[in-house]
Amino acid sequence: MLRRICVFTGSRADYGPLLPVIAALRDEPTVDLRLLATGGHLVPGQGMTVGQIEADGFEVAERVDMVLARDTPSTAAKSLALGVIGYADALDRLDPDLLVLLGDRYEALAAAMVAHLRLLPIAHISGGELSYGSTDDSTRHAITKLAHLHFTANEEFRARVIQLGEAPSRVFVTGVPSLDTIRTAPLLDRAELSRRIGLPLRDPVLAVTYHPATADVAGSRDGVAGLVAALEALPDATVVITGTNVDPGGAEVFAPIREFAGRQAVRAAMAASLGQHAYLSLVRQAAVVVGNSSSGLIEAPALHTPTVNIGTRQDGRPRAASVIDSGETADDIIRAIRRALTPEHQRLARTARSPFGDGRAAGRIVDVLRSIDLDGLTTKRFADLPVR
Repeated sequence: MLRRICVFTGSRADYGPLLPVIAALRDEPTVDLRLLATGGHLVPGQGMTVGQIEADGFEVAERVDMVLARDTPSTAAKSLALGVIGYADALDRLDPDLLVLLGDRYEALAAAMVAHLRLLPIAHISGGELSYGSTDDSTRHAITKLAHLHFTANEEFRARVIQLGEAPSRVFVTGVPSLDTIRTAPLLDRAELSRRIGLPLRDPVLAVTYHPATADVAGSRDGVAGLVAALEALPDATVVITGTNVDPGGAEVFAPIREFAGRQAVRAAMAASLGQHAYLSLVRQAAVVVGNSSSGLIEAPALHTPTVNIGTRQDGRPRAASVIDSGETADDIIRAIRRALTPEHQRLARTARSPFGDGRAAGRIVDVLRSIDLDGLTTKRFADLPVR
């Protein structure tokens, strides 16, 4: 009998990393794959990226429209509530044997809450991580406590999931699946990438993504002001900007970046979403990744591209040697970018290794998902650590 597995995706933030897992599940003969797309995937301002899922050859079984127009904390809470209602109906229709979630966003938390109430086993990818500058940090740990299977990037994160009271036998070190794409997929060359972006990619190319630091609102505002001033002060750089997530404060943070791109259209381009393949191609072609996205710490080192990580959003995550942490002022960011562009740091980046895995995660994850005994899986006991 086929095992029906529902993979939940709420935005490009989780879809790109999930892509190798989704593909492996689709190709697994013992699995009936069902995709549930929601959140930013259905928002035109985010690129309506549900179309990218379908362009990648996957059928979307359920769509749940749950994002309200504004980006305040209250609106995010109301969107979560709408998600709970929509996911309850969608999961009733899908009736899966297992739900797969990745990451730390409120859309995924809502899905985990619904699955928990219907005693549906939950497999969570990328638990045990830290990102102190974002409210996603607590959301990630909350999902861990609702989940029944855990796939972590490394031993450090596995230990943290176990510290949260999860049974060690249910916590698997697999690496993050986004690195699988880097290992296996042929990325775009510069000419094709330039054509897709619509801008000549003259060196140095800066790949820029800046999200709200939702747990550090003042720092978030300072950081975007410093970033725009720094980009203005580097007139020879080609700047390719990808959009923010659907987060509280996203519009406020992105407005100055959008205005910069409008003023500097000869050397700057902006896209709500490039898609995982084109985005990873951009990171490989870039001289530096700039901003505060987790991709600067996870994927960029695996592509041997230096990162300038601004502010507090990613505080708590491990760093490869290629990552330069920067303050939020323009002077701090300019110094960090110039350091990243030096031949010495470029050489250092070429030997960097991501602390998030080896690019073989999807096979490990799918092996567990297709074979683990689901009977009794939703029965959980808190696993206490030994008393010292």
